[in-house]
Amino acid sequence: MSAAERLAEIRGRIAAAALQANRDPASITLVAVSKTFPPEAVMPLIDAGQAVFGENRVQEAAGKWPILLARHTELRLHLIGPLQTNKVRDALALFHAVHSLDRERLAAAIAKEVAAGTRCPDLFVQVNTGEEPQKAGVPPREAVAFVRRCRDVHGLTVAGLMCIPPLEDAPGPHFALLRKIGEEAGTGALSMGMSGDFETAIAFGATHVRIGSALFGARG
Repeated sequence: MSAAERLAEIRGRIAAAALQANRDPASITLVAVSKTFPPEAVMPLIDAGQAVFGENRVQEAAGKWPILLARHTELRLHLIGPLQTNKVRDALALFHAVHSLDRERLAAAIAKEVAAGTRCPDLFVQVNTGEEPQKAGVPPREAVAFVRRCRDVHGLTVAGLMCIPPLEDAPGPHFALLRKIGEEAGTGALSMGMSGDFETAIAFGATHVRIGSALFGARG
C-alpha cells in the first residue's frame, strides 16, 4: 500500500474503534511516529493530510523538522521519547507537545525556560504503569502527587498522562490504570496505544494514539 492508503486504513480503524466505544472519532489525535525515518518518508503522509508527528530524540528532530515546519505551518510535532534536562530549551523551541515529563528536575527545567519566555508545549506526565526498572516514568502510586507538584510548585499546566505498557502484558489493565490516575489527577488527555494495541487504548479512553510501524513500515 501507499503511504496515503496506509494512513486511510489507520484512520478508518481509529474511527471504527471510537464508534464502538461510543466516542467521537474527532476526539482522538493520531500521532504518526516518524522517528528514524527521513523527510522523504514523511512527505507522503503530510501530502495525504497528516498533521501530527512524533519523534523520540530532540537531536534527530532538530535535523529533520525545522524546514518541514516552516513550509507546513499546520504541522504539530510531539516528543514521545525521554527528555534530558540539557535539551529542554531546544525541545521547547521545536515541539508542540512533550509526552515524557517524568521527574522533578525536568519539571523545574521546563518551568525555568517558560518563565524566561519560551513557549510551553502541551505536557504529558509519563507513568510507568508496569513499574519496570529499565523504563522511564513516574510510579503509579506517585503520579497524582507529581501532577499536583507540577502545577502547584512549578506552575505548569499538565495536559494529560502517557504510558507504554510492558510488551509481555495485556495492555488493557495498564490503559485502565492510566485512565483512573488521570481521573484522580484531573488531567484530560491520555496518550496511550501504539500500532499493535491502539484500538484497545481507544476503548479505554485514549485521546492520543502513537502509531509508527503501521504507517511507515518496519524500521531498519
